[in-house]
Amino acid sequence: MQKPIRIIGAGLAGSEAAWQCARRGVAVELFEMRPVRSTPAHQTASFAELVCSNSLKSDTENTAPWLLKEEMRRAGSLLIQIARETSVPAGHALAVDRERFSEAVTAAIEREPLIQTVREEVTAIDENNAMTVIATGPLTSDALSREILRLSGSQQLYFYDSISPIIEADSIDMTRVYMAARYDKGTADYINCPMSREEYDRFLDALLEAQSVDAKDWENLNYFESCLPIEEIARRGRDTLRFGPMKPVGLRYPRTGQTPYAVVQLRQENLRADSYNVVGFQNHLKFGEQARILRLIPGLENAKFLRYGQIHRNTYINGPTLLGETLQMKQYPNLLFAGQISGVEGYVESIATGLLAGMQAAALALNAEPVAPPRGTAFGALVNYICHAEAKNFQPANITFDLLQPLDEEARRRIRDKKQRHALVCKRALAGLQGWLDAHHTSLQPARLPA
Repeated sequence: MQKPIRIIGAGLAGSEAAWQCARRGVAVELFEMRPVRSTPAHQTASFAELVCSNSLKSDTENTAPWLLKEEMRRAGSLLIQIARETSVPAGHALAVDRERFSEAVTAAIEREPLIQTVREEVTAIDENNAMTVIATGPLTSDALSREILRLSGSQQLYFYDSISPIIEADSIDMTRVYMAARYDKGTADYINCPMSREEYDRFLDALLEAQSVDAKDWENLNYFESCLPIEEIARRGRDTLRFGPMKPVGLRYPRTGQTPYAVVQLRQENLRADSYNVVGFQNHLKFGEQARILRLIPGLENAKFLRYGQIHRNTYINGPTLLGETLQMKQYPNLLFAGQISGVEGYVESIATGLLAGMQAAALALNAEPVAPPRGTAFGALVNYICHAEAKNFQPANITFDLLQPLDEEARRRIRDKKQRHALVCKRALAGLQGWLDAHHTSLQPARLPA
C-alpha cells in the first residue's frame, strides 16, 4: 500500500502542494504546528495565512506576475481560485481579504478526504523512506531548521523581512485624502494621502530620529532588498522614499490638478473595507514611535492601529547547491522543497513552487518520472533561478521578466516595443505550459473545488 506523502507546513506552498497531490489521487499527511506552537508573525491557526501584505501583485495582462498567476490557473491551482473568490478592490493588483482567504483554504483542505491534517510540530525528517515536501516557509521552527541544516550540510541562510501596519478605516480623515489608482489603471481603489514638501520633510526628519526595536545580540539584520523597512530606505537619502513607497507619480490630486510632492497609499484589507494596509510601510520601529510618526501623514492624524509594523526572520536554503529542477534534493530525492524556504520571494511565487512540488511528489508516488516545467514558462523561470543562480550570493527572488527566457535575437531586432515583447514572451510561455501539462499531467482526479 502506498504511503501518504508527508507535507510539512500548511502555509501557501504546503496547502497548494497537498491539493495537487490529492487531485492526482495521492494521499497526504499535512503537518501544521499551529496552534500547538505559534510563530512570531502569525495570528491564527488557519492554513495559508498571509502575514505581510494582502496583495498578490499585478493583475495587468502580460506582466510577469500576471503570467505566473495565469500559469497556475491553467494548472488548476486551488489557492489562485480562492484568491479570485476572496479578492478586494486593489486597482490593477490582485489583493485578497486575508481572513476569508485563509479560512476558505482551510475549509477546502479539511474537506478533502485524501488529505489528513496533523496539528503538531515536526522536528525530524526521514530522508530515506517517506516522500516528504518541506514547505515550512520563512518562519521554520528552530528544531526543524537544525534538521534541515543537518540534511543540507551547509550553513543556514536567512534574511529579515518586515510587515506593514494596518489602520482602522473609521480613523482615517477622508476630507484630507483622495481615492485613485496610479495612472488611473483599474478602478480608484487606493486611499491616497498627499504630502507637500514641508509635510514630507517633517515626516522624514521624525522617521530618521525614531527609535527602532533593539536587535537581539545574535541578530545580524540582513534585510531583503525588495522589502526594506522604511527607516532603512530613508537613511539612503532624503528622496529615496519619494522614489519608492511614497512615489507620487501617476497620482494627480483632483482638488488641485497637480501631482503631490509625496503620497502614502492605503490598500483595502477586507471586503468590509473596515481596515487598510499602509502600502510599503514595513518597519522595525517601536510601536509608540510608529504611532507618533505615522500620525504625521495627512489624513492619519487620529489613526487607530489594528496591527503595527513588525520584523521577522525568514529562513531559506541555498537552492543552487541543494535542489534539482524538480525541486527534489540532489542528495535525497525523496525530499522536495517548496515555498519561500526553497529560495523564492513572494506569495504568488510560494504558491507556484507548492503547486510544482505537489505535482512532482505525486508523480514520484505514482512511479512516474517527474518532469521539470519548460524553461520558457514562468514556472520554468522560477525553477531555473532556484537551481542555477550563483550559489555564493544566492538570495530569494520574485518573478520578473529578467528571469524569463528572452526572445531570440531576430525577434528582439524586429520588435522594439517592450510591451509587445512581453506579450510575445507570455504567449510563448502559455503555449509551452500547455504542452507540458498535456504531456505529463493528464491523470487528474475530478477536482473537489470549494463550494
